[in-house]
Amino acid sequence: MVQASQVKDLVAPVSLLDTLKAIDAGTLSPADSIEACLQRLALIEQQIHAFVSINGHAVNEAKEAKGPLAGIALAVKDIFETRTLATEYNSPIYRGHEPVRDAALVTMARKAGSTVIGKSITTEFAFLDPGQTRNPHNLDHTPGGSSSGSAAAVASGMAHLAFGTQTGGSIIRPAAYCGVTGYKPSYSLMPKVGIKDFSWTLDTAGLFAAKVADCAFAASAITGRNLQVDPEAPFKQPTLGIIRCRTWQEADTDYVARFDMMVESLKRFGTPVVELKPSEHFLSAFKAHQIIQDYEASQALAWEYVNHADQLSPLLRQTLDFAQTITPSDYDEALICARTARRELREQFEDVDALLSLSAPGPAPEGLASTGSPIFNRIWTLLHTPCVNVTGLETENGLPLGVQVIGPEGEDQSTLQIAHWLEGAILRHLKG
Repeated sequence: MVQASQVKDLVAPVSLLDTLKAIDAGTLSPADSIEACLQRLALIEQQIHAFVSINGHAVNEAKEAKGPLAGIALAVKDIFETRTLATEYNSPIYRGHEPVRDAALVTMARKAGSTVIGKSITTEFAFLDPGQTRNPHNLDHTPGGSSSGSAAAVASGMAHLAFGTQTGGSIIRPAAYCGVTGYKPSYSLMPKVGIKDFSWTLDTAGLFAAKVADCAFAASAITGRNLQVDPEAPFKQPTLGIIRCRTWQEADTDYVARFDMMVESLKRFGTPVVELKPSEHFLSAFKAHQIIQDYEASQALAWEYVNHADQLSPLLRQTLDFAQTITPSDYDEALICARTARRELREQFEDVDALLSLSAPGPAPEGLASTGSPIFNRIWTLLHTPCVNVTGLETENGLPLGVQVIGPEGEDQSTLQIAHWLEGAILRHLKG
């Protein structure tokens, strides 16, 4: 085990595609690939706390693995059911809970050849109460949430790939804080069977990996869809849009300045960038998200609330208490608002190929009492759009800053392709 002061120097996400190339070339076996992740885990996990449990049979499972992801270590957020590892949702109510099945996505990932290396720490029921995970780039800062362990496991090289979920900002924000790619697909592109519900209208399963191409390949292998990016394909310069609403006033000024510098660099190299005005329905949708989330959470966690309220965190119990005051008509109106905003957003995408935004209000906040604010993510989760956190920007003291690429609902492959292009453009911008 290394000391806390040494962790940052060891942080290095491992490319899934580079690992597979080594396996294809015969210089690395699937079992040795998993063993390397376990060795890194043994070295730094006690400082980062990304996992709640480790698969003791991972190396042997990798020896038998077949498929496009054979040799890839997968961290599974602990709200996904797993038949060989306890699924506890970071709640004392479910301590030691052993499902009899794998979640659908876990089954699909195993079928594609990946090896579940362990269950990654989540916030309680994927809400706001933090777990024990620390940010690999600075252990005194939050890794974000709720997919805290998943982002940290990939960022530190303990896993090549991780599953997460997003109800507000639980994929994009921790990916940004930890400096890895986070991919929140279009709503329901990835099945949620066997994942603990919090808000069925919003909950979206997705991935973490080192780079955009890694996420795209893994998503393709798991789902059977054509989501891969092609660096050799003819690529038309995209037209990008930016919608600056009131949340931007709460963003870190240095972060906004670095984002704007990146945008100006894109413009200088010929990328059309359009400033779009948020509609009234778009602004109203911010409020609609909270109503939908809390109303559905009160039903998804009704059994826990009625029978085990004393074992819920104060923050979650307070939220569920308030949710009892939301009426069905309030909820129905919020759903109508969301549908209207989705329709208007589709019209705006007629003029742009993708939108750019901040991935969070700033870099990972200091302290572990909060996972940060999802104000730059909630609206896109509600509108069911594919979102990708793109890495490359950082603060002066080395904390990652993400750029969020948002595409039209259902256009995941083109959104990933634009995110891959932007990843390279940011690299060129930094070098320039």
